[in-house]
Amino acid sequence: MDVIIAPESGFCYGVKRAVELAKKCAGEKDGPVYSLGPLIHNRQVVEELVREGVRVIDRLGQAEPGSKVIIRSHGVGPEVLAEAEKLGIKTVDATCPFVARAQRIAGKVTAAGIQAVVVGDADHPEVKGIVGWTGGRALVLGGPEEARKQNFPAKVGVLAQTTQTRENFDAVVGTIKEKCPEVEVYDTICNATGERQKSTAELARKVDVMVVVGGRNSSNTAKLAALSAAQGTTTYQVETAGDLEAQWFIGRGTAGIAAGASTPQWIIEEVERRMKELGEMAVKENDGEIIEHGHEVEAEKHAAAAAPEEPVEAATESTAVADLDEPAKEGGMRDAVDIKSVRPGDIVTGVVVQVNPDEVLVDVGAKSEGVIPLRELSSFEVSSPHDVVKVGDKIDVYVVKSEDNEGRLILSKERADAEKTWAFLEENLESGDPVEGTVREVVKGGLLVDIGVRAFLPASLVERGYVEDLSKFLDQKISAKVIELNRARKKVILSRKAVLEEEYLRHREEMFNNLKERQVVRGTVRRLTSFGAFVDIGGIDGLLHISEMAWHRVSHPSEVVRVGDEVDVMILRIDRENEKISLGLKQVLQNPWDNVAEKYPVGKVIQARIVRLAPFGAFVQLEPGVEGLVHISHLADRHVEKPDDVVKEGQEVAVKVLSMDSKEKRIRLSIREAEREKGPRPTKAAEEPKIHEAGEGGNVTIGDLVGDIFDQK
Repeated sequence: MDVIIAPESGFCYGVKRAVELAKKCAGEKDGPVYSLGPLIHNRQVVEELVREGVRVIDRLGQAEPGSKVIIRSHGVGPEVLAEAEKLGIKTVDATCPFVARAQRIAGKVTAAGIQAVVVGDADHPEVKGIVGWTGGRALVLGGPEEARKQNFPAKVGVLAQTTQTRENFDAVVGTIKEKCPEVEVYDTICNATGERQKSTAELARKVDVMVVVGGRNSSNTAKLAALSAAQGTTTYQVETAGDLEAQWFIGRGTAGIAAGASTPQWIIEEVERRMKELGEMAVKENDGEIIEHGHEVEAEKHAAAAAPEEPVEAATESTAVADLDEPAKEGGMRDAVDIKSVRPGDIVTGVVVQVNPDEVLVDVGAKSEGVIPLRELSSFEVSSPHDVVKVGDKIDVYVVKSEDNEGRLILSKERADAEKTWAFLEENLESGDPVEGTVREVVKGGLLVDIGVRAFLPASLVERGYVEDLSKFLDQKISAKVIELNRARKKVILSRKAVLEEEYLRHREEMFNNLKERQVVRGTVRRLTSFGAFVDIGGIDGLLHISEMAWHRVSHPSEVVRVGDEVDVMILRIDRENEKISLGLKQVLQNPWDNVAEKYPVGKVIQARIVRLAPFGAFVQLEPGVEGLVHISHLADRHVEKPDDVVKEGQEVAVKVLSMDSKEKRIRLSIREAEREKGPRPTKAAEEPKIHEAGEGGNVTIGDLVGDIFDQK
């Protein structure tokens, strides 16, 4: 008989986390350790924890003051935490992260004045804890039938017990929507639960018989069994391999195993081995008898024939672990054990004691040191173990085999990292918080990133813009968001761009809040256009319009700036609504009109360049930013029909300043007057005829005449 195990079987992250926390607390040995109720719904695990020193209590009053009490994975209401604080008891919160999320949502919905509705089992401790976070005001519905009988207010918020089946949750939500005008739906079903239920149903459809392994008081195990039976497959629910019976497998070619979230790996493996043994025994007949426990073939055939008609044994709270909190029954269980017992599927902490070329030895406190093969060190190819660990490192490892063919304990660091990482990634996918990892490889289309598991970062999501050379990211630590996750396919997609976009938007918002008009800032020219330049002023691009680049006329931005130039610019306008900024460059430069009157006084003749012509004259540039007008009447000594009859653009000419108005930025110039001043200098006599008068005696002296000659020269 072939035995197949459903892919998603055994401990979920929340259960593993709770068990690890409990073992850690017990190992610290700094006082009594209790769990408020059985830590998980698995009697064997709870008994093991009792042996390690974690006692089970029903109420906080049973714990000693100053002791530690572990809040189990199902969580509790806030009133329990308040009571613990009042009693001076330290609580260790092992609430499953998905349950904690459901608690927060229920609390927020109730605080907003909305009726919270929890789809689940009202007697289940998880549901009781969720209801506690609503102050007891949440309404609990087990299925659509209960929803049909209920009257709802105008607005409700619906969430689910984390182990609910998708079908039941959707059915309840659909019924509520028929009766309530406004329904807010919060999908709090654990991703792992959905995957587990899916894989169980798929396997049940492929095999002849199904065995569902888990505690009899485990809600999610009971749901798995019911789901399996619903596929039309004979299904049995067991706690351990000892519950299996040979007649179940008579005439069965294939058998499937599914396990609840509270079922440890070692129990699953024991059930698998026992099923294979019973399957072989069921086909061995000896004179009409099966060689096992004296069962008769006919009796077994009869039992097998009747099996499909038997209902799946439902898990009930009455089968919960009994008397675990009674001190008289705990004594033997809590005896100290020098050698740690490890089972396949456990995640334990150990210390690296030796690093060899192809394996690493780790002391986990077992009877022998464990071995991590090179391939189990990392999710990426490792050339040398020294690249990953060193002697003395304290690491978490996953127990692959308690004994291989050589009797060695086989461990895996990669699987331990992956177990922790997947749950962490599920939380981050929900919360949107970034994760950190190291780029290990450049592959076609992107990067492979080590975040505890292999993750793919598409090239288009590496930067905010296009990246030509991805190799520059090799071995770099990066921060990225999880945007897609599929544990069954071991698929993780990251986006570094999403992190950078958030940082950019946050920085942009801060910049907009801090910037002020007329403020001078330093920026870098990023891009030129025909109408101006875009300048990065610290994460925000502002527009430097061509008209604001200089005090003189600019034909193209490239005349003033180039891409990459660092420039000081003034913020002219801030449009916060549309997130636009206008910049000015000329405002930080000296205005040439400030001292133009001193540089070009009236009457001064200067060399200048004609920059453009108009029907009424020519505009002349005295210096960049300072232009004056030569009226058509002052272009020449003769009548001029058109300015281009006598001058051309770009021509250098001499002009004379006729008038100046620096406030209005107007200067009147004249080429005609400047040309006249270039002519022969008239004599003083010609300018101002001089009359020589007689001296004292009425006569003109020789000295007077000689003086006149020198004056004329």
